[in-house]
Amino acid sequence: MEDTAAAVETPVTVSTFGVSRHPDTARLVLSSPKPPGVREEFVGVVRKAFRPRASGGGGAGRTPPARWGWALTALQTVFPVLQWGRTYNFKLFRSDVMAGLTLASLGIPQSIGYANLAKLDPQYGLYTSVVPPLIYAVMGTSREIAIGPVAVVSLLLSSMVSKIVDPAVDPVTYRALVFTVTFLAGVFQVSFGLFRLGFLVDFLSHAAIVGFMAGAAIVIGLQQLKGLLGLSHFTNSTDVVSVIKAVCSALRDPWHPGNFLIGCSFLIFILATRFIGRRYKKLFWLSAISPLLSVILSTAAVYATRADKHGVKIIQRVHAGLNPSSASQLRLSGPYTVDCAKTAIICAVIALTEAIAVGRSFASIRGYKLDGNKEMIAMGCSNVAGSLSSCYVATGSFSRTAVNFSAGARSTVSNIVMSITVFIALELLMKSLYYTPIAVLASIILSALPGLIDIKEALSIWKVDKMDFLTCLGAFVGVLFGSVEIGLAVSLAISFAKIIIQSIRPQVEVLGRLQGTNIFCSIRQYPVACRIPSVLTIRIDTSFLCFINSTFIKERIIEWIREEVETSDEKARERVQSVVLDMSNVVNIDTSGISALEEIHKELASLSIQMAIAGPGWQAIQKMKLAGVVDQVGGDWIFLTVGEAVEACVTMQKGTALEC
Repeated sequence: MEDTAAAVETPVTVSTFGVSRHPDTARLVLSSPKPPGVREEFVGVVRKAFRPRASGGGGAGRTPPARWGWALTALQTVFPVLQWGRTYNFKLFRSDVMAGLTLASLGIPQSIGYANLAKLDPQYGLYTSVVPPLIYAVMGTSREIAIGPVAVVSLLLSSMVSKIVDPAVDPVTYRALVFTVTFLAGVFQVSFGLFRLGFLVDFLSHAAIVGFMAGAAIVIGLQQLKGLLGLSHFTNSTDVVSVIKAVCSALRDPWHPGNFLIGCSFLIFILATRFIGRRYKKLFWLSAISPLLSVILSTAAVYATRADKHGVKIIQRVHAGLNPSSASQLRLSGPYTVDCAKTAIICAVIALTEAIAVGRSFASIRGYKLDGNKEMIAMGCSNVAGSLSSCYVATGSFSRTAVNFSAGARSTVSNIVMSITVFIALELLMKSLYYTPIAVLASIILSALPGLIDIKEALSIWKVDKMDFLTCLGAFVGVLFGSVEIGLAVSLAISFAKIIIQSIRPQVEVLGRLQGTNIFCSIRQYPVACRIPSVLTIRIDTSFLCFINSTFIKERIIEWIREEVETSDEKARERVQSVVLDMSNVVNIDTSGISALEEIHKELASLSIQMAIAGPGWQAIQKMKLAGVVDQVGGDWIFLTVGEAVEACVTMQKGTALEC
């Protein structure tokens, strides 16, 4: 609905042209200042990025010296810990320690499992739970988010990097490329944050994410059949057809049912404890420690029975100690650089999408706002540092964040506690993981997958928007039967097709007036609105009148005008004498749009119909003035509101007040 009425009726005067005008508002449209150009917009973005505003929360009422004020503000912007650290106390620390220890009990087994999914040795998953959480703890703005390896990004890396180098043939090069992808992903994420490019993350719509996550969850689950069944040979492909063929082919060879028995037993155990934790909120810790208990119990059982001698697959040796440097392994030049960059930008966007979605959902519960740009910078710096210390791409995990939140985390200190705990485990406990069965790692990963499949949300998308559901379905089918890249490409293609279709054929509505008001709205949406017999009022519902939609809009308007003229002649009713174009939704216009307005004006002039324009946007009116459209239409026929335009047209025709 278009509300064009002022709160109080203002006196109406008649100009020298005999047109009824509101002198206080009529000249506002044409006398508006020049809008900022592209250069000014770009300079503003850069200045905002590198000269952050000072926060209002100065410590203890003391203002830093002017020469240090900007530097301190910049440091507090990059390192939020300098702000909230001043009010941190022992009570908060105690809560964070408990949350961090609970988080580590879940994170250690998950990290080992996700490293296996990424086709890396187990210790690399643990490395990724040490360095990135420490960096994020001093740079991030989310108090609850838990940083580390996640299933979807692990799948992305293994599926895309495996196409460059086969990890079974050349594991050293594969590992180096994973570190390179992590470094580049971090650089992209920092760039997104610095230059306010967060809108790139929004290219993946909510519907696309729902479909992509569901498809990825099923693919990840199918990949775990290798560990669950104890298979030695498996496919590198991720599509469901290739995986099923690989399983059927592998089952012809001898396999030990003990792997399947161990995996299924502990999968049931983990899911049962999760059910109990959700049913009884005070027992949330039971579901948090169940993966660690599964590792301990299964390792002890295999060691006691020497099941590894009877076909049960085990991890065997896990390297102990702190993360080694991987800076020398980065391949920033050479034949693999372009492929690594392509993989990195996909991983960067997916990781940011998941982390920001998780962070914002929990921030809304606690009642504070998450700074998306700071999150991008923090996540990027975490991954850059991680790539130099044998880590792969880290992001926020929904399952671990939920545990962190339930355990009472009050700040990012819980990430520091988790990181220290994982480091201690790396130093002291790696030898005890020798007999850990691979099947139990598969069961840990499988237990985390149901949270990625949101059937309820998919049904809601179908109910609300069928085109959005097509995007969701395209991502799901593409990932399931093609690959991760195909799924993303299909969802993006459908999303952009939707945008293009809506841009090519925007709504063009005939408006009527609600009786007794100065409100004009669509007569299709509001049938009670009445038409002004001698004035045809048309609203253009697009923000950008441009080459892609100008022809459709022009032809639609001209067609309506001709129909109105012919109908009035046939039925001998009052002929349309004026057309008001409501351009209040048109923010910008290009030369094709200007040409369309000129042709509409020529058509109206040939039919002796007066054209009026109401409420054009800032950029639009400036370009219309430069192109001479305002001179052709006449400055006295450019109005601020639809009500003024219609009133002027009726006054010109009859010299009487507007009635409807």
